[in-house]
Amino acid sequence: MQKAYSLFSLKKRILAVLLVISFIFCSLIVRLFVIQIINGKSLQSRATDQWTRDLSIVAPRGTIYDRTGSTLAVSYTTYNVYVRGREVIDKSEISVHLSQILDLSFESVYTKLTKKNASEVLIKMQIEGDKAEEIYRLGLPGVYLAENSNRYYPYGNLLSQVLGFISVDNAGQTGIEAYYNDYLKGKDGYSYVQSDLQGKEIGGSLRYYVGATAGKDLNLTIDSKMQLIVEQALEKIMVEQKAKSATGIILDAKTGEVLSLSTKPSFDLNEVPRDDLEALFEQSKVKPATDIYEPGSTFKILTVAAALEEGLTNLEDRFYCPGYRVIDGIRIKCWRTIGHGSQTLSEAFANSCNCCFMDLALRLGVDKFYSYMEKFGLGKKTGLDVTGEASGILMAKKLVKNVDLARMGFGHAIALTPMQLLSAVSSIVNGGTFNSPHLTQTQTSSQMRKQSGIISAKTSQTVNGLLEFAENKTGKYTFVEGYNVGGKTGTAQKYKETGGIDSGKYVSSFVGTYPADNPQYIVFVMVDEPSNGAYYGSIVAAPYGKEIFLNLFDYLDEKKQDESAVVEYVPMPDLVGKSLAECAVILKEIGLEYELDGEGEYIERQLPPIGTSLAKGSVILLVTT
Repeated sequence: MQKAYSLFSLKKRILAVLLVISFIFCSLIVRLFVIQIINGKSLQSRATDQWTRDLSIVAPRGTIYDRTGSTLAVSYTTYNVYVRGREVIDKSEISVHLSQILDLSFESVYTKLTKKNASEVLIKMQIEGDKAEEIYRLGLPGVYLAENSNRYYPYGNLLSQVLGFISVDNAGQTGIEAYYNDYLKGKDGYSYVQSDLQGKEIGGSLRYYVGATAGKDLNLTIDSKMQLIVEQALEKIMVEQKAKSATGIILDAKTGEVLSLSTKPSFDLNEVPRDDLEALFEQSKVKPATDIYEPGSTFKILTVAAALEEGLTNLEDRFYCPGYRVIDGIRIKCWRTIGHGSQTLSEAFANSCNCCFMDLALRLGVDKFYSYMEKFGLGKKTGLDVTGEASGILMAKKLVKNVDLARMGFGHAIALTPMQLLSAVSSIVNGGTFNSPHLTQTQTSSQMRKQSGIISAKTSQTVNGLLEFAENKTGKYTFVEGYNVGGKTGTAQKYKETGGIDSGKYVSSFVGTYPADNPQYIVFVMVDEPSNGAYYGSIVAAPYGKEIFLNLFDYLDEKKQDESAVVEYVPMPDLVGKSLAECAVILKEIGLEYELDGEGEYIERQLPPIGTSLAKGSVILLVTT
């Protein structure tokens, strides 16, 4: 019997079919939405990778200039060599050609060409234009050239630490190249061609080329002529003083602009010695900002400025130095163990008397002393635009005893970077404004700061007078004949990494200002571990500071403040075997100063040798037995 279907059941079946069809269409729509909208870009990129072969075009880095417009670092075009193995018919022949042109071994090239599952291999980066042209002329199938960029430094080993260098993939690794890498690097371009499933180029297909965008140029505060003056002096230090290292800086006291900065030994930026990475790392550091040291007597500039500002001393103030002070039951020596006797503040500053500065630090007390150290920028980064800047080391204030404070007063028991010291000195001599030191004009660091009112103009003027008197002991304008130069020297012992004094190892330094009454330039020289017989800053560092000033004045065509200023010269007398008291009389009569090594009564050795012509006011070394 035939089964009859009702109209109601038929409708149910039609509805079910429609629902199924609707579900299928909705699923397809959702799937299409996911493919085209959500995953569209990703799938398109994967498809493009399958049917195209692309080569990156490295953007040239921005040019680096000094303040005068001289080029310090410039990019030039090089090439990367690639091979698409599936397009190569005779891999041995290609390997022979490339190994000969690129100075590579046949085996290394052949291994890359026969590498499985690699449609494209890089043979060599950054080859010069002449070799790229030779490869291009051969028309080797499957061999491609892509534009790259390399760096050339016109001055070679000048400014090695400041400029830094780049890696083979064009990224800054040290110095300015690293610190401003994002600013200098630009935006890479690319070129690509269509290919088949095997990775072979489709003849007559479309080629695409998007050029690279060069990085931005950078203007430094550095003056390359001043830099050359400083580096020549440092090279002499390394030879004549047989030093471990030597550092030189010229800073604009008014603005904080770094006009010159160098540490020797250094290296040629066009031939970076990558075979000894430990030595390269050490020579690449901007040590005036990354390495700390105990400053010694140059720190006395900060102590006297704080004491003067607080009204705790004045130029008429007198100090008595018997050669030591006893503080907290501990005997602390002055560098001149026989003492300086009674002296004014000006004389004590010129004599670099430790006893005077112990007294000044104790008058200030811990709270005020630390308050001024904070104002001068100690214990924190200066903001210099280099990587790895150190903050220095200040003892926790709550732990400081009188004996610690006394030592800090003359630059011991405290560690800072040369750049921290110069920033503080700059704020003292320029009238009381702290300016973060900086190396660039185009860009400024987020750490940079400016603060006025560190000290008063009156205190600044007084300190400038002390600096002038300290360096011109035999008369006005006699440190650098005819020029108004001020300055202070420093000598400090070094410490072992494990703690304790490292016997026989010293850091000698000099800070000079010009013009002394209103400084524009600050010159800094530091000699690390001099080993030619002397280590006092007045003997080891100051003469090179004087040389830098003389060459600086010549470059600036700076006229003498006093054309009539004359420096007299005297021969070095024979002092060996004489008593210290007898030598003191002889030296005073002929106008020479002396530093003392030892606590004996008789002279065993002297520097410089007998008969050496010395300007009056020069400092010699007497070694006692």
